[in-house]
Amino acid sequence: MSHHPAYPVGLRLTGRRVLVLGGGTVAQRRLPALLAAGADIRLIAPAVTPSVQAMADAGELSWARRPYRPGDLDGAWYVLIATDDPEVNAAASAEAEERRVWCVRSDDAEAATAWTPATGRSDGVTVAVLTGRDPRRSAAVRDAVVEGLRDGTLTAPRHRGRVPGVALVGGGPGDPDLITVRGRRLLAEADVVIADRLGPRDLLDELPPHVEVIDAAKIPYGRGMAQEAINEALIEHAKAGRSVVRLKGGDPYVFGRGKEEALALAEAGIAVTVVPGVTSAISVPAAAGIPVTHRGVAHEFTVVSGHVAPGDPRSLVDWPALAALRGTLVLLMAVERMGEIAATLVGHGRPGDTPVAVVQEGTTSAQRRVDATLATVARRIEEEGVRPPAVIVVGDVVAAR
Repeated sequence: MSHHPAYPVGLRLTGRRVLVLGGGTVAQRRLPALLAAGADIRLIAPAVTPSVQAMADAGELSWARRPYRPGDLDGAWYVLIATDDPEVNAAASAEAEERRVWCVRSDDAEAATAWTPATGRSDGVTVAVLTGRDPRRSAAVRDAVVEGLRDGTLTAPRHRGRVPGVALVGGGPGDPDLITVRGRRLLAEADVVIADRLGPRDLLDELPPHVEVIDAAKIPYGRGMAQEAINEALIEHAKAGRSVVRLKGGDPYVFGRGKEEALALAEAGIAVTVVPGVTSAISVPAAAGIPVTHRGVAHEFTVVSGHVAPGDPRSLVDWPALAALRGTLVLLMAVERMGEIAATLVGHGRPGDTPVAVVQEGTTSAQRRVDATLATVARRIEEEGVRPPAVIVVGDVVAAR
C-alpha cells in the first residue's frame, strides 16, 4: 500500500444504506455517530452487545441475526467491517472493493479504503482528525481542539450567523471550573459582560482586554429600580449590535431574576439564550459532603429563599407546610434571618435537634462548614461570624456519614 496521505471528506449519509458487519464493542462505539448522521443502518452479526441490542429493539437500525454472506453489500454506500473473524473480514473487504463501496476495517487499517477519524463536536463545528496509524494521537489532537473551542482558549470567532443578543449565563456556585461548557464559550465570545457581585469573579479575570465588564450593582438607576436599570443596559448594548453575556451566580432561573430579564429582552425584540448553571442549592452542600437526598434518609428536598423573613406580608413561603416536611430543606440567602426561620420551623413542629449545616462560600478556596441544630444555629452563625454567601441545609442528611 502506498503512503499517500488520506483525502479527508465529510459524507452525507442521511437515508443512505450503511452496512455494519459485527455487533461487538467496535460496532457499539461507531453506531451512535452513524445514527446521528441519519444513516439507514443494516447490521449483520450472529450476536451483539446489550447496547447494540437496545438500538435494534428501539428500531434505530435493522439487525440480521446471522453471519456475513456474499451479496450483503448490495445497495450499501459505506461499510464498517468489525467482526472477529479475519476470513470474513477479508471476504467482505474484497466484495466492497469489487462493488466500489468505501470500506472501514477495524482489524486491518492497511486493507481498508476508508478510515474513521477521531471526531468531536462543539457548537456546530465538527472536528475530525486523522494521523495515519496513531489513533491515540488523533484522539489527543481532537480533544485539544474541541476543548479549546469550548472554553474559548482557541478563538475562532463566527463570521456568519453571529446574532447580536443576550445570553443569560449561570456561572455556577463559585469555583470557575463549575461553569458549563456552553457558558464558558459564550463568555469567551462576548463583547460585553454584565456580572453580578456573587458571580464567579475568577471567570472575569480570564476575559480578553477588549471585553467591557460591567458590575450590575453599580449601574445607576435614578428613580427607577436597579433591576429595570440592568434590563435597560442589556437592551441598549444588544441594540448596539454587541454580543452580551449577563453572568449570574448559580443558575439564572433559581432566585436569579433571570425570567424578568428574559421577558424584558423578548419585549424589546432581542434574541435571548438561557444557559443553565450549576445551582448552589445542590452543589454547595455536595462540596461540603452533604447529599440533599440519601437513600433511607431523605427522598425529597425543598429549596427556599430566606431573603424575606417569615411573617413578612411579602413572603410567598408556606412555613407551616415546610416545617411539616420530613425531607431536606435548603435555604439560600438566609444567613441574616436564620434565627427567625429556625424559630418558625420549630414553632410549627420541626424538632429543635434537627441537624443543620451552614456552608459559607461553598466550592471556593474559602469554603467552610459550621454544624449546628435548629435550636443552636442562630447562635453558631453569630459565634463563627458567618457571612453571606452561604447555603444552609436543614435535615438528617447533614448527619449522614
